[in-house]
Amino acid sequence: MRATRSSGCFSSMVTMLASMEVILPSMEANARWVLLTAVAPVAWGTNYFVTHEFLPADRPLYGAALRALPAGLALLALCRRRPRGAWWWRSAVLGLLNVSVFFVLVYVASQLLPTSVAATVMALSPLTMMLIAWPLVSERPRTAHLAGAAIGLAGVCLMLLTGAERVSVRGVLASAAAMLVSSFGHILAKRWSTWSTDTDVLASTAWQLTAGSLFLLPAAAVVEGPPPALSASALLAFGYVALVATALAFAAWFTGLRRLPAGTVGLIGLLNPVTGVLLGTVVAAEVLTGRQLCGLALVLAGVALGRPLRAGRRGGLRASARPVSDGSPAAALTPDGRRRGPRSRRRTEP
Repeated sequence: MRATRSSGCFSSMVTMLASMEVILPSMEANARWVLLTAVAPVAWGTNYFVTHEFLPADRPLYGAALRALPAGLALLALCRRRPRGAWWWRSAVLGLLNVSVFFVLVYVASQLLPTSVAATVMALSPLTMMLIAWPLVSERPRTAHLAGAAIGLAGVCLMLLTGAERVSVRGVLASAAAMLVSSFGHILAKRWSTWSTDTDVLASTAWQLTAGSLFLLPAAAVVEGPPPALSASALLAFGYVALVATALAFAAWFTGLRRLPAGTVGLIGLLNPVTGVLLGTVVAAEVLTGRQLCGLALVLAGVALGRPLRAGRRGGLRASARPVSDGSPAAALTPDGRRRGPRSRRRTEP
């Protein structure tokens, strides 16, 4: 009897230690994934200002194409891989959602809205991503993430509704549409990339950007005529937008979506309006009121609620942890330390 109990206690201790071996490195890795993912919203926050100040206002289709094509080609040159199988049509779908439609709407919004307002509307995406991720990737929104989204939304409303400049209704609608389209496209990319473990993020991002630009170029030629003549400053702006705010930012964002829960990534995205507001205040001389400062503080509080330690304790590392295949006790554990049952096996691609 005592031997059985001792054996059970020893087994429990081994299981707990194996669980810690899985969880602690995952928490440290998640901190790095969070920092990498944060590159994307910061870069996107600067994109509003660059587009508004330096790019032609009457060519949204060419503006989107000249942003996506160099980014896609640059990433293709790095990964040197072509789509295979289902990734041909998946790249077309994701390119249409995340690039073609999204870039045009963002371009229009950037021309019609002040930098701070355009960046702030996109901060509604965390809640939208959580709700879409629930049915698509089976990630039920957690209390902390919902609270962070609500607090961030309150900050968004303060910054949006108290701006000193007039707000264009068409610009707000374009920005909101961009947020909805991109939220669905990002979660769809997470779903497909999670199922296709043989496809790396760099390659799938390159395919999306290239496919999206191929949709945009003929549409731009038909609707807007010949390409616009660009000044030196516009060429430099397009270079920044394509390589930093698109290639680097999208690669970082989709890496975070594969490694972190959608709720955590969505809350990291709140750094987008923070960057837009601060950049608009410092560079574009936009007026920042006291109420907007309060909204800014609420947004940062919402970001803090998505910190990776909270997600790690509640099992949010499921998307980032890899199963251990060395036969150790950790191989029988899920990322949150529970024993792996039949339902905990990785889903296979349909």
